[in-house]
Amino acid sequence: MERKPYPSDLTDEQWSVLAPLLPGAKPGGRPRSVDLRRVLDGILYVVRTGCQWRALPHDLPPWGTCHYYYRRFRIDGTWERVEEALRCRLRKAAGRNTTPTAAAVDSQSVATASGGERGLDAAKKVAGRKRHIAVDMMGLLLAVVVHSAGVQDRDGVKLLLSRMNGYFPRLRVIWADGAYAAAVGWARRACGWLLTIVTRPAGVKGFVVLPKRWVVERTFAWLLRWRRMGRDYERLTESSEAMIRLAMIHLMVRRRKCVT
Repeated sequence: MERKPYPSDLTDEQWSVLAPLLPGAKPGGRPRSVDLRRVLDGILYVVRTGCQWRALPHDLPPWGTCHYYYRRFRIDGTWERVEEALRCRLRKAAGRNTTPTAAAVDSQSVATASGGERGLDAAKKVAGRKRHIAVDMMGLLLAVVVHSAGVQDRDGVKLLLSRMNGYFPRLRVIWADGAYAAAVGWARRACGWLLTIVTRPAGVKGFVVLPKRWVVERTFAWLLRWRRMGRDYERLTESSEAMIRLAMIHLMVRRRKCVT
């Protein structure tokens, strides 16, 4: 009896996009016996629902198999390469160059549910970690760094931009909020980028949409649809970054322009 698909399962069209981007079986030894598509369904089930690895339904591959491939692809950079390929594909479908000229950065502090690196964000009163992301003007992920919530934004953005430096030759301007003002000079000297601060209009209270910078806020809202993003459940910050990339991969491959 064929099992019923979960909402997080890949469709045939989505799998046809992802399959060529995944590494093949290692040469020599016993041939690969697992169905990589079902393994990916299991990994995406964890990211989408936020469940524990050991709580994977029994009609998906064993949790140990799914976690093995998740960890292996994290270590060898597969998730980064897949995420980059999908981003380029969507940018081309939108009539844009594959590399951006502008980006937006921001951070999000979240509570942690396990050990590992953590700290206190005194401003937001959150004990946990801080997610720093950079996105293009379509809201697609360019880079991510996860670190202790106790690290100030002006210092965290240096880690983020250092990771981006050298990969986006057309990048010229990066939009950010006032918390990054102290890093403007560093961004120009170290990376050659103009870190432009977007401030709130004077005298305005409550929520207001800020030009350019709203794009990265929307991306955070997208990511929170994947319940694994509601908190940081990972022991390693590298695993936290991989989970963010997986959520973004799933988001992008579900878009119609990505599979046509």
